[in-house]
Amino acid sequence: MSEQTGPGAPAPPPPQRRRRLWPWVLLMILVLLALGVGAVSAVLAREVSAEGSRTVHIRYEVTGAAEDVTLTYSTWKGDELSTGRLTLRSLPWAGELDTRGFMSGGSFVVTLGKSGGDVACSVTVDDGTRRTARASGSFATAACNGF
Repeated sequence: MSEQTGPGAPAPPPPQRRRRLWPWVLLMILVLLALGVGAVSAVLAREVSAEGSRTVHIRYEVTGAAEDVTLTYSTWKGDELSTGRLTLRSLPWAGELDTRGFMSGGSFVVTLGKSGGDVACSVTVDDGTRRTARASGSFATAACNGF
């Protein structure tokens, strides 16, 4: 005998829809990525802030035999690039400065004049980083960069 439903019989329940799981997995992955990016940003901001408040001692030196030498140097002082220029009539010469702020690179260029000669430049940063260069001849240039 077959079952038949009549007008008064209850309707069969609709089949249950399965909930999709992938939107929730995708949402969790996005939340975890956002938290990771936030944590990395906080660490980098703290490191840059610590570097910005650190005082760095820089020593510039020029040695050799030359009578007409021009020194040009640059370094970071706070948020600004500081540059200087000095003309020397005799060597050796040494100069020092203390700077604060994020320091990424710097430049120290020694240029010989028309009379030529031989020079060597060096830059020492308090953590021991040292750059050296040599030049000889008329209008030759020794560059100690990237300290």
